[in-house]
Amino acid sequence: MQNVHQGYQAETLLRFLKAREWSVVKAHKMLVDCLLWRVQNDIDDILAKPIVPTELYRAVRDSQLIGMSGYSREGLPVFAIGAGLSTFDKASVHYYVQSHIQINEYRDRVILPSASKKHGRPITTCIKVLDMTGLKLSALSQIKLLTIISTIDDLNYPEKTNTYYIVNAPYIFSACWKVVKPLLQERTRKKIQVLPGCGRDELLKIMDFASLPHFCRKEGSGSSRHSENENCFSLDHPFHQQLYNYTKQQSLMTEPARPIKQGSFHVDLPEPAAEGTEFELHKFENGNGLSQSMDAIKTNDG
Repeated sequence: MQNVHQGYQAETLLRFLKAREWSVVKAHKMLVDCLLWRVQNDIDDILAKPIVPTELYRAVRDSQLIGMSGYSREGLPVFAIGAGLSTFDKASVHYYVQSHIQINEYRDRVILPSASKKHGRPITTCIKVLDMTGLKLSALSQIKLLTIISTIDDLNYPEKTNTYYIVNAPYIFSACWKVVKPLLQERTRKKIQVLPGCGRDELLKIMDFASLPHFCRKEGSGSSRHSENENCFSLDHPFHQQLYNYTKQQSLMTEPARPIKQGSFHVDLPEPAAEGTEFELHKFENGNGLSQSMDAIKTNDG
């Protein structure tokens, strides 16, 4: 339980209550189910299970584009996600799920407690900046994996994101968004902001330039046009180096006499959630949602 609340029990209970529209019964069930999931899947040990060899982990990082670029002025971690250019085609589903959960757990056990200590107050949420550069309809082939990841987040890491900023949105996204936005729950809708262009000017209102994701630093900057030290998706970026070294150290502390095992850390893959912010964000990406959105766009254009 300590790994869930990190000493902030009231804030944790509040997150689960918000996620279930303030229903105590539903929030209690959600929390119990979350704790069962953690026990059944040994989630407390996942940070001691590095993805090896390093070449495999680099391939995961190059195809599952996520990283941490810095902090907002309020002290919230800023996570960058290359939604448009992630291909998820260099490893099995289990490696991508393992990597995603490891980043969640590192955020909750290391990044957020450190930020809370630095600022002298509970910091329990983050900011996510989603880069839509390169987004194509072919991304629909990844919907199963994206749904698994979003369901894990909704059921076990509720209300961890303060705001989602969407940048570098191509026409196809902008057109769908106009149709999808009214369908989302108000709580979800308030969290999502679609920014013009690369979003630099708007994001500089809440963070310093050094914390901007690399794809937001100048107009026309895509996810791949930067050095590896600036590119927070890269395994060579300080955030990923710290995370990867942390998992290897934890592994050695847990089983010092044994070599680090190869093979993915298997987590039971959940059924899609029926509600939740991450789920709603992906809702329009499934076949029906997107086709309905496209039909509506054609109707409106006609």
